Amino acid sequence: MSDIDDTRPAAGGAAPNPTSKMARRRARALALQGVYQWLLSGNTAATVQRHLEAENEHLDKTDRELFVSLLRGAIDSADELRTCFEPLLSRPVVELSPIEHAILLLGTHELRHNIETPYRVVINEAIELAKGYGGTDGHKFVNGVLDKTAARLRPEEVEAARANRS
Repeated sequence: MSDIDDTRPAAGGAAPNPTSKMARRRARALALQGVYQWLLSGNTAATVQRHLEAENEHLDKTDRELFVSLLRGAIDSADELRTCFEPLLSRPVVELSPIEHAILLLGTHELRHNIETPYRVVINEAIELAKGYGGTDGHKFVNGVLDKTAARLRPEEVEAARANRS
């Protein structure tokens, strides 16, 4: 059994920390499911959110605040987010798989609005989502697009990280 599926309380009987790394990872995965549903169904963000919350048995172990922020932010500002990454694509947005499209919307939203999360973490989490839910080499595509998007949205942070590697 993985730690994701473990529903036992932590040592000492404490409830799981909803802001832990795994809780944030669950929030991103749940938000991905929601944006994917939205892209395919055209339902409102509120409808998608209600459906996911009703169907998710691990919601208590999910960073709900991050989930809602990512889901609503990616859906509500999808057009604006697309303008950030569309010029960096090797193909038109309409040719993206719905998973790649959803991951790029979520990653771009997080790069723009969750400044407290290092850009490398945002990209790594997006790559993990692409590996888990996307096509064979989708993670490479997501990595390339978000890396270039990060350089545009967070130039100082990206440059400082590159300078530290040299």
